[in-house]
Amino acid sequence: QLQFVESGGGVVQPGGSLRLSCLASGFSLDLYAIGWFRQAPGKEREGVSGISKNSGSIQYADIVKDRFVISRDNAKNTVYLQMNRLEPEDTAVYYCAAVPSDVFQKELAGTVPPWDPENYYYWGQGTQVTVSA
Repeated sequence: QLQFVESGGGVVQPGGSLRLSCLASGFSLDLYAIGWFRQAPGKEREGVSGISKNSGSIQYADIVKDRFVISRDNAKNTVYLQMNRLEPEDTAVYYCAAVPSDVFQKELAGTVPPWDPENYYYWGQGTQVTVSA
């Protein structure tokens, strides 16, 4: 089955950190750009970060910029999301998904809306992140 397996979520206090991992299962990660998304209860899924195939291009949503860091290790077929200075508003289920590189480049250029879930695939089950005192 072609999908991602997300892990690393948990309960953390405001101001704390978590590192999420996203393992590609059944396909080679280096064929795709990757996006991290999240979905809070009662809200639509939203994109938080994206990274190109070779890590040369990265984008962040304004709400996480300067707090989250995306990275990837193609040899390990894994993408990471380091989340720092977490806030209660970051509480959500976090997912990663793959996007064709040409679509990702169009996102960076502004000719395609970023993080449109319709353009992404190989969704996993997600990992729950809860930020609470």
